[in-house]
Amino acid sequence: MKIIKQIGIIFSICWLAQVLEYFLPFDFPATVIGMILLFICLLTGILKIKHIQEKSDFLLSNMAFFFIPAGVSMINYLDILKSNALQLVLICVITTIVTFFVTAYSVHITMKLMNRKNIKSGGEQ
Repeated sequence: MKIIKQIGIIFSICWLAQVLEYFLPFDFPATVIGMILLFICLLTGILKIKHIQEKSDFLLSNMAFFFIPAGVSMINYLDILKSNALQLVLICVITTIVTFFVTAYSVHITMKLMNRKNIKSGGEQ
């Protein structure tokens, strides 16, 4: 029964995101709206992590399974991908490097803030 409740919560948020996407006057993906709604619900305490923990762990551990249809459908567009291969490789390389540096900088800032908090609270560095 617990799993059904968790699936219901996640699907309700997805459905609400679809409704909001329909009524927005501009294009914005429902998946992103759903993530924002879930984040707000968790941040405000409307939802607790325990309300969705098991189902979200299951979905995360099986995430690769959900990429299979997208990967298979790419075969339909193989000629377009081949004609733009250089641009795609360049974009992948550049975004990977940018992501690496942004992640490293984020970790650096987080560590600095955590050290500052420990120093203020009298904790050990």
